[in-house]
Amino acid sequence: MVFITEPNANEIVGVRKVPYSKPPLDTPQTHIAARELDNGARRAEAVARTAQGLKHLGYKPDMIIGHHGWGEMLNLRDVWPDAPMLGYFEFYYQHDRADVGFDPEFPADPLDFPRIRAKNAINHVALNLGGAGQTPTQWQLSTYPDWARPKIDLIWEGVDLVTCSPDPGAHRKTLKVGDMTIRPTDKLVTYVSRDLEPYRGFHIMMRALPDLMRARKDIKVIMVGGDGISYGTAPHRGGTWREAMLAEVGKDIDLNRVVFPGRIPYSTYLAALRRSDAHVYLTYPFVASWSLREAMAMGCPVIGGDIDAVREFIVHGENGLLTPFLEPDTLARAILGLLEDKALTGRLRQNARLYAERSLAMADYLRSYCGLIGRLTGQNPMPAPEPDRGAAVARRKPPSPARPVRRLAVAGV
Repeated sequence: MVFITEPNANEIVGVRKVPYSKPPLDTPQTHIAARELDNGARRAEAVARTAQGLKHLGYKPDMIIGHHGWGEMLNLRDVWPDAPMLGYFEFYYQHDRADVGFDPEFPADPLDFPRIRAKNAINHVALNLGGAGQTPTQWQLSTYPDWARPKIDLIWEGVDLVTCSPDPGAHRKTLKVGDMTIRPTDKLVTYVSRDLEPYRGFHIMMRALPDLMRARKDIKVIMVGGDGISYGTAPHRGGTWREAMLAEVGKDIDLNRVVFPGRIPYSTYLAALRRSDAHVYLTYPFVASWSLREAMAMGCPVIGGDIDAVREFIVHGENGLLTPFLEPDTLARAILGLLEDKALTGRLRQNARLYAERSLAMADYLRSYCGLIGRLTGQNPMPAPEPDRGAAVARRKPPSPARPVRRLAVAGV
């Protein structure tokens, strides 16, 4: 297996990493609406040049797998025209629904609509390469036009159910995160995002904190996430969203009971979620985070934003709670109600884990994924089929396994 990638320090056992020279991006001469396609074309050129080097050395992949979002795969069909290609289609951008204009606090600017429409240029080129596609949720598939959906298989992403497992004794332990100590008598509320920003409801969560602080003196809150921008824009006055929200509500919260540890080690993240008494997951109508899947697998009592992308995972009152995204006071009441109701908490914990076992098992995901590979290549990487518990869903039935796939070329960042 060869992994063509931007230069980075990561290594995967058994995978030969081949970095490509990262081209200059966001050139100011390019119109802003065409800049994403321009960046993708530059990446595609660099990746194809690297692939040509491998081809001259005699490398011929049985299959090409990668993520279409950055354009890296667009020219690989020219290098290896006969190799089956499987691309990850993550999201189809729309200017009139989904994430754009969802939050009235940040209204959509019609002058930005051409740029948003043009973000799908790479999607369109990729959909016409003649390969196959896959996406991880029904909602993400639904963002694509009707003509595109038959080209994309739905394969639910999985969770390592052993690594992300509940710890029944977590509440009897003292936990330290950053400079905060959480004792067994504390009520712990958790929030996790790659970066603390409105796209993941950070501003809503922050506005719920004053009510939580006033209602109970035993509540402690962990707000995990960096200060960068993964999605959306920075505050218009500059600085970070953490600084902006602390300026707004900081005087109304007890900062001795709220910690912002930044990005933390994975082991600390797991320990925090296992100990959590109420885990808040908020997002715009956008791609659902892996942290939601992992929280449910660990039996967290999750309170999620009531949008389609989250409703695909959470059934209100059964394996989690749903609350209107734009209502921080309602969110605070939901958290406080959950902290008071031990029976509800126990039921949500148990059902969240059962849901993960039924619908998010990594083995089921890999079975469906390898079935798709087998359909495209005639060579299923799984040595033998296992009973399907109905967890991971693919739109097409995978074929019977045959010879193992020998060589994959994987493009991605």
